[in-house]
Amino acid sequence: MNRIPLWTLAAAGVLTSLPAAADDLKALRAEIAQMKQAYEQRIASLENRLQEAEKKPAPAAAAASSGQVGAGSGFNPQISLILDGVYFRDNKKGRSAEMYEHIDGINHSHDHAGHAHGALERGFNLRETELAFSATVSPHFDATAMLAISSHGDVELEEAYFDTRSLFYGLKIRGGKFLSGIGYLNAQHPHQWDFVDQNLPYRTLLGDHGLNDTGLRLSWLPKTGNWYTQLGVEFLQGKEQTFATAGEEIAAQRADGTNFAGTAAGALSSTKAGPRLTTVYAKFGPDLGNNHALQFGGWLARSSQHQEVHDHTEEDPTTFVHALEGKGKAWGLDAVYKYDAGRYGGQGNAKLVAEYLNLNKDLKIAFHEVGTRVGQKRDFTQDGVVVQGTYGFLPHWQAGVRYDVTGLSKNEVVGPTGRLWEKNKSDRWTFALTRQIDHFSLLRLQASRANLWVEGAKEPVNQIFLQYQHSLGAHGAHSF
Repeated sequence: MNRIPLWTLAAAGVLTSLPAAADDLKALRAEIAQMKQAYEQRIASLENRLQEAEKKPAPAAAAASSGQVGAGSGFNPQISLILDGVYFRDNKKGRSAEMYEHIDGINHSHDHAGHAHGALERGFNLRETELAFSATVSPHFDATAMLAISSHGDVELEEAYFDTRSLFYGLKIRGGKFLSGIGYLNAQHPHQWDFVDQNLPYRTLLGDHGLNDTGLRLSWLPKTGNWYTQLGVEFLQGKEQTFATAGEEIAAQRADGTNFAGTAAGALSSTKAGPRLTTVYAKFGPDLGNNHALQFGGWLARSSQHQEVHDHTEEDPTTFVHALEGKGKAWGLDAVYKYDAGRYGGQGNAKLVAEYLNLNKDLKIAFHEVGTRVGQKRDFTQDGVVVQGTYGFLPHWQAGVRYDVTGLSKNEVVGPTGRLWEKNKSDRWTFALTRQIDHFSLLRLQASRANLWVEGAKEPVNQIFLQYQHSLGAHGAHSF
């Protein structure tokens, strides 16, 4: 190791500052000799310590070899808690939240038995508190669990899955309950959204949570030069609301002996063994340098068994109860562009996201109060688009605009004799102003203007939100 001895530099400084007297020179030579000896001893000691340290395994490697989680903890997962509060007002005396759950479309209502991220009342609201755990289980697996706790204390498991760490050729397996990898926005939790609420295509076609189910995912990151490529296939149980089987849960909703709902559910076929839902997706992105990023994606989902029970007799006693079953499919396209200006506080950063979704259900009537309709086909189709962009106009300040529409080109049901009904599109403009105080806290002001078709009538809906979010504890980086 080549180096300039520190004692030489020290001696030179002393010699240039003192007179060259014989006695002084003698004293200086003695002092320099002592300094040299001291420095040489210290350097030798440091080199010995370095050699000894290089012989020992790194702490992470030692922990991995013993089966322990890294960072010197026996089994201490990273824990984070997301607080999400919203002040909300609208022009419908608080009814607009319910209107969003009953937009005219092929999925009717997406009311959720557990919790809904969009359920708000006028005034102050504490939305679901997200509690997340993640850890490296071993050199071969990571594990994550996320719970949603409502303001009433109800707890629902949103995700709980493992990821492999040591497969070859860029392969990775995820197993458990998780958000599907389809699209770009589907895998994001509410604290990752650039807006307060879910977009219309996801809300009406996939549900307020997006596509979230139990199963296995196999993804692959092949080596494709300057292009980023990810390919994935998922085998899911098919028990979430978009591609669901009916069974006892739906039968119990209307089994009062007067509206045939129990009989309708009983006419459906028995539930097939899972997995009943398969998805495939692909994501591609060219290398545009350090400041720009672009990604394109496409996906397809197919359900081998889908069942529905329609009972609207509470709203309209003249309607008929009926049950349908068959198969479902959905597909979509997505694109995202990001620009990193490299300036303080995100100033100049920009992001643009666009997604198209199309849902189709090919069903037959398994039960109908009018018996002659049993066996008739019903083809349900609906699509939607969301386009949104954000821009950091000042340090820690971000402006966002979003346009989303459902029933863009199709929102219809077709029977043996042609189109049975066709609904109008519902669309919305949203504007958001976000103050990112730091990595852990934000404030957001959002206003939206929507034209919703609910029960055959056009409803202009205005909403205003004032949101705060705080992240407590270890919080990992978000994906692209």
